[in-house]
Amino acid sequence: MPTAPRPHDASILDTFPNPKPARDYQISFECPEFTCVCPKTGQPDFATIHIEYVPDQLCIELKSLKLYLWSFREVGAFHEKVTNDICDDLAALVSPRRLVVTGDFRVRGGITTRVVARHEAPAR
Repeated sequence: MPTAPRPHDASILDTFPNPKPARDYQISFECPEFTCVCPKTGQPDFATIHIEYVPDQLCIELKSLKLYLWSFREVGAFHEKVTNDICDDLAALVSPRRLVVTGDFRVRGGITTRVVARHEAPAR
């Protein structure tokens, strides 16, 4: 296991076969200790990242997801970019039927930020 996060690295994400691909069911993850860096101030930004998806053929492997989210700790990016990058990377990885990534960012300057990014597979 790495001792330090690598900068935003989607290649560390891993998958496993969906055990029930004929059924629509939702998988939810919550990462209450997400950290990235404000690109303007260099100060850390803290968030809870919520991931909800309906898998198709593949599921997201949890340990690799943890390491992937950890890889944002040194990344300077706005909340909107981080949330959309996570959504894009996970959609590319597992081609889910539906995916919603929500970034609930902690107070900064008296304002909290919530960013919601969605992906929906084309109708079959």
